[in-house]
Amino acid sequence: MSYKYKPKPRAPTHDLIDNPLGYALVEFLTWSEVTALALKTVRQRRRSIRRFILWCEERGLTRPQDITLPILERYQRHLYHYRKPNGEPLAFSSQYTELNPLRAFFKWLTRSRHILYNPASELAMPKVVPKLPRYVLTIEEVERVLSEPDVTALLGIRDRAIMEVLYSSAIRRTELINLTVYDADLHRGSVFVRSGKGGKDRLIPLGARACQWVSKYLADVRPEFQVGMDHGRLFLTQHGDAMHEYTLGEAVKGYIARAGIVAPGSCHLFRHACATHMLENGADTRFIQVLLGHSELSTTQIYTRVSVAKLKAVHDLTHPARPGGLQSDKTSLAGEGEVAVLLDVLEAEAGNE
Repeated sequence: MSYKYKPKPRAPTHDLIDNPLGYALVEFLTWSEVTALALKTVRQRRRSIRRFILWCEERGLTRPQDITLPILERYQRHLYHYRKPNGEPLAFSSQYTELNPLRAFFKWLTRSRHILYNPASELAMPKVVPKLPRYVLTIEEVERVLSEPDVTALLGIRDRAIMEVLYSSAIRRTELINLTVYDADLHRGSVFVRSGKGGKDRLIPLGARACQWVSKYLADVRPEFQVGMDHGRLFLTQHGDAMHEYTLGEAVKGYIARAGIVAPGSCHLFRHACATHMLENGADTRFIQVLLGHSELSTTQIYTRVSVAKLKAVHDLTHPARPGGLQSDKTSLAGEGEVAVLLDVLEAEAGNE
């Protein structure tokens, strides 16, 4: 399945160069790039701060010194009352995403002596509550999706290998695109993620079945797709280029639809499925944390709230109100993995109260 990607135009900054705030934005973005900030983060900062500067221009505010805490709070209310073309408001997570670059911007303005104090230091940010994944594929559904590519064709082999890697390693879409041929160690069954989210590296396992499909792709498909100089990316398009996030997402979404599954999302569904299925089979939450590349265990614990199968098994085996009551011989099928899931769920619930 092939899709042609049309890149979205990047939010310009040259049209704000005569605006002192716009000039400061150009300097701030340069500083962000110099300090090795992720390109995706720099782009988000450009978009969000540019929107704020344009909003300020409409109100005659053009200098960094013009911006006060009440101005920022007024802009925050503007985001709260803003309605998208479909009439829906911005989610609190989206409002947070728009405001967070402003905090970094004004912190930099203060440290660079452009302003005397930071007006964003006391800005109360929207509370973002971690949400459960909207849909988690079952094992049977994952297998149906994996069987959709036509593995008699070159594209089918590549796409099957891609989805096997996504499900086996739970890496993010961007991380998969950035993999090189040297990052997949098929003999040891591992994959090395370079500069993942937060700029962190991690070495994670790759299952035997995924290794087999990647090996087949490397032997039969990649040499056919390679055109000109080889830049080393593991997964290539038919034209020999590195894959794009949109192209990959649309391809995976197409296979999910063809499998008869109605679910929002694409590549991330395999990440959710991998973490959930491993937890249901008794994997320790801290191992899942390393696999997913989470800095905080609390981020990983959201998957324990999705993985209710083992929790239900513990409940059915131990709760006095179940049919037949407790077994007199104290026999329980709840192993250490199930107990760990139960404790993690309780800890996650306690932390949210």
